[in-house]
Amino acid sequence: MAIKSIKQLRNLTGKRVLVRVDFNVPIERKKILDDTRLLASLPTIEFLIKNKAKIILISHLGRPDGKIVRSLKMDAIAAHLGKLLKRKVKKLETGNFKFNQKRRNYFEKQIDKMHPGQVVMLDNIRFSSDEEKNTGTLAKEISEFGDIFVMDGFSVAHRASASVVGIAEHLPAYAGLLLREEIKGLERVTKFPKKPFVAIMGGIKVATKAPVIKNLLPKVSYILIGGGILNTYLYARGYKVGDSIVDKGYKSDVLKFGGDRKVILPVDVIVGTKDGKSFRLVDLKKKPHQVCKKGEAIFDIGPQSICLFSSYIKKAQTIVWNGAMGYFEQEPYNIGTFSVARSVASRSKGKAFGVIGGGETIQAMEDVQMSEYMDLISTGGGALLEFLSGKNLPGVVALKKNKSRTTFFTTKNKNSLFSATSSKKKVVRDKK
Repeated sequence: MAIKSIKQLRNLTGKRVLVRVDFNVPIERKKILDDTRLLASLPTIEFLIKNKAKIILISHLGRPDGKIVRSLKMDAIAAHLGKLLKRKVKKLETGNFKFNQKRRNYFEKQIDKMHPGQVVMLDNIRFSSDEEKNTGTLAKEISEFGDIFVMDGFSVAHRASASVVGIAEHLPAYAGLLLREEIKGLERVTKFPKKPFVAIMGGIKVATKAPVIKNLLPKVSYILIGGGILNTYLYARGYKVGDSIVDKGYKSDVLKFGGDRKVILPVDVIVGTKDGKSFRLVDLKKKPHQVCKKGEAIFDIGPQSICLFSSYIKKAQTIVWNGAMGYFEQEPYNIGTFSVARSVASRSKGKAFGVIGGGETIQAMEDVQMSEYMDLISTGGGALLEFLSGKNLPGVVALKKNKSRTTFFTTKNKNSLFSATSSKKKVVRDKK
């Protein structure tokens, strides 16, 4: 079943649109340090502004665990978004989202006096103890202030929370432009990849990457391995890896897929001290041997491995990359990751369909100043990995299950998207 997009809607003028975004961004002294996620949802918000809807944004920030935390309020984000949109974005005081009559009246008054094209933002939805597990009546009560629901936060689509799946049970639900772009791009990779299809997996956590590798192996032409996954594989094989980060609980997993002919492993590595003051090149022999001395760890792939990986990337028609090749935050251990980033970017945008995701992967691409060459930079971390591992994302499933195509809705609000009288019913229909 296809996901319904907001572009299929007609006559949004004055309609109250609840939009779940992910504006969980780093803040220091009330200043936004990275507004990438705000920028990613701008097309959806601007589309709704252009179509004169009343836009009510919902997001979380940090982990307040159902309590009101002053440092995690949404004021700074609302102010920064206002600058990006070049219009005021008012933040509504929601407290802990317990809707007594006084707060309900406040909400109704604030929303009723909104003018078409105006944007407001609720406070941190995780101030509610019912948000994360979708308990209580939170989703139902919030839905009463809207006419339709738009899901645009791909990076939270793997959470079955009230603001992600709960509201979609009470209102006609549609995908925002960001969410639709992410799903479309990732489906192109997982369902219809052009061959050769090359996946590149790195990073520290083997636990999150093992399911992805298992799911992608039948689909890909090759998987290039680096980071903690490589360390764990070498450890499992009996190599002496010193202080390298390994995940001992995944020894059997890495041994199983590490021997697959599609899995391409580095042939040399850079080992040294964490501060980068002492480092050396080590060739990886076929038989287990000592790779690191005491006090050393594997921090990057070596020059022969960079050339090897590049040879596969240069022939790819589809590329997916998640996870750094090593400790790229510290020189000189950034050479492997940056080299892969340049190779991936150079091959993407026309020659191949290139997708990257995950915080460190995106940061590496930005460091080499080649982000513009990527076809899709996914905003999701956990959501991306779950999608690539073949799991259904609750936020996407909720949209697919939504029955707004065939259901008539009634409301007393004169600005509602759906209205009905005893003699005649109206419904907004999708494009065919």
